[in-house]
Amino acid sequence: MPTSPMIRLNDGNAMPQVGFGVWRVSNEEAKSAVAGAIEAGYRLIDTASIYGNEEGVGEAIRSTPVAREELFITTKVWNDRQGYDSTLRAFDESLARLKLEHVDLYLIHWPMVGSEVYRDTWRALIKLQQDGRAKSIGVSNFMVPHLQRVIDETGVTPAVNQIELHPRFQQKELSAFHKANGIVTECWGPLGQGKILSDEAFAAIGRKYGKTPAQVILRWHLDHGFVVIPKSVTPSRIRENMDVFDFKLDADDMQVIERLDSASGRVGPDPAVFA
Repeated sequence: MPTSPMIRLNDGNAMPQVGFGVWRVSNEEAKSAVAGAIEAGYRLIDTASIYGNEEGVGEAIRSTPVAREELFITTKVWNDRQGYDSTLRAFDESLARLKLEHVDLYLIHWPMVGSEVYRDTWRALIKLQQDGRAKSIGVSNFMVPHLQRVIDETGVTPAVNQIELHPRFQQKELSAFHKANGIVTECWGPLGQGKILSDEAFAAIGRKYGKTPAQVILRWHLDHGFVVIPKSVTPSRIRENMDVFDFKLDADDMQVIERLDSASGRVGPDPAVFA
């Protein structure tokens, strides 16, 4: 069974480089999907309060023979619960749904355009980490100005920024800022929500290694040092997405993929306008 390499965070903790995302997985599906992912070797499970499946994720965690300390569980505070006190309450509710005593990573889901409430939300996350209830804390969909502001105001740098990033939307400036400031880049939608899998470039590279386009794309992320959380409820694809540790892209492959970057490649919401 393949096991993911670990990525060291700026707070001294470590997280698996390949995880399992459960966006758009129903609460009913989550138990079997997450249990199957854990059985296939995944140890990082990424959920969020807005996904509506924290209960199912928690059931899967309790049903697996894998020890809790071997798992890395992430959840997130949604926009309508941001603010210092409301974030603390939202966190309590997430823990209750998961039936866990702590999470390994707690994230602010969006910065929300036109609002600065994320600053108070970040202070709540700092409190949760100080109390040991969130082992690591970070953000999601933050741009450079948001990151710089919370760092400057609190002196605490997010361990992770979870962003849309894939070969058609490489976010080079943002990921460079992350690297310069010790922030791990975690990529949601690493397969472009399936919209980039048909690109012949990935098929051609895959033929060199006996790998699928999805595996080539995930390997590209890993070779950049990113964390990825591909999502699937199909058991064969869950296993396929984990089978990416026995090859490495060469310099020519990387150059081919670098050229696929496009300013119009975004497939999800734009944090500059999403509220």
